Amino acid sequence: MSKIIVHIDLNAFFVRCEEIRDPSLEGKCVAIGHEGRAGIVSTCSYEARKFGVHSGQAMFQAKQCCPHLIIKEVDWSYYSMMSKNFINFVRKYTDLVEQASVDECFADFTLALKGNKDPIEFFRKFQKDLYRKTKLFCSIGVAPTKFLAKMGSDYKKPNGLTIIRRKDLETVLYPIPIKDMFGVGKKTLPRLETIGIKTIGDMKERMDRDDPQLMSLMGKFYSEAKLWVNGYGSDKVYVDEWDPKSIGRSSTFMHDTDDLDEIKDMFNRLSKEVSESAVKERKVGQTIQIVIKTTEFKSFNKSRTLNAPTNDAKIIYETAVELYTSNFKNNLVRLVGVTLQNLIDPRDVSIQMTLFDYEKHEEENQTKLIINSLNRKLKKPLLMRASEIEKKK
Repeated sequence: MSKIIVHIDLNAFFVRCEEIRDPSLEGKCVAIGHEGRAGIVSTCSYEARKFGVHSGQAMFQAKQCCPHLIIKEVDWSYYSMMSKNFINFVRKYTDLVEQASVDECFADFTLALKGNKDPIEFFRKFQKDLYRKTKLFCSIGVAPTKFLAKMGSDYKKPNGLTIIRRKDLETVLYPIPIKDMFGVGKKTLPRLETIGIKTIGDMKERMDRDDPQLMSLMGKFYSEAKLWVNGYGSDKVYVDEWDPKSIGRSSTFMHDTDDLDEIKDMFNRLSKEVSESAVKERKVGQTIQIVIKTTEFKSFNKSRTLNAPTNDAKIIYETAVELYTSNFKNNLVRLVGVTLQNLIDPRDVSIQMTLFDYEKHEEENQTKLIINSLNRKLKKPLLMRASEIEKKK
């Protein structure tokens, strides 16, 4: 018997969070990101999209498309809190929840829907209850595999609900343009179009006869994609175990990427967030782990145990980057994460500290908290410790 796999995608999540905080933004052209020529649109409202604004666009170009565009700075802490509310809501229905990114998840609803004769009504009520509890909107895809569920949630937005069964492939899946197929990246797309593949149905037809040109073009991804377009593939939802002995952060890129500078920038931001949380919790950790998620939602991780426990952002970042470049460089990734593991209270550190060393450690932690707080209020990293200035020199 097939499982019932669901993909739930929050609609224009960052924008919606800002609308919840400031209802006057509803119905207006809003973009999330930084102002200035270096700024990039992280996401935007559906109203802004009508003017040609889109994710990944330079902010100055977005303002040219839509002069009355309202720009809001990214507030990761607030969005993370709203994301947790979303995941907690889904977990009321099933424990089998895999968070794919801050605004989407896979969930196994097989047991939750057992005996239910009207899944459409069930998920319409789910959408209404999610809005009532959190004020968030979502699109839902329901299918026997993760790939089909993902394609279903993308099929109609916003507030869409699409059920894709294997018998629906001919009418629902195959007419979809190949550019909208999950797993087809910006590098592969033009190659597929060059050999005459315009829709998923075109790909299916070529795969049925194992076209050597297509096999060569897609490489290792070919076998898995062939399962996908025939209605098969992974239906396993990977549940992340909650570990009170660790602090981790992860984030999804706007586009699948193998750009090292872009990936390093993301590791830098995540390392700072992990460090800040560890300092607030008065914790240090001796193991640093990174995770990457590929375009096919496959996860890989590597970790390193340090000589001494730490919560220093610089050490976390440098270790994360070294783990990535040593193991995953040039991989096309959609998500990266950093986790500080084996957390302990610094007062329980087994290494021998003099009283002066310990007091200095405590003082530096308190100073770091104050500086971080002030920089957040100033909205710029203007303040730093004198020791950090010396290091930069």
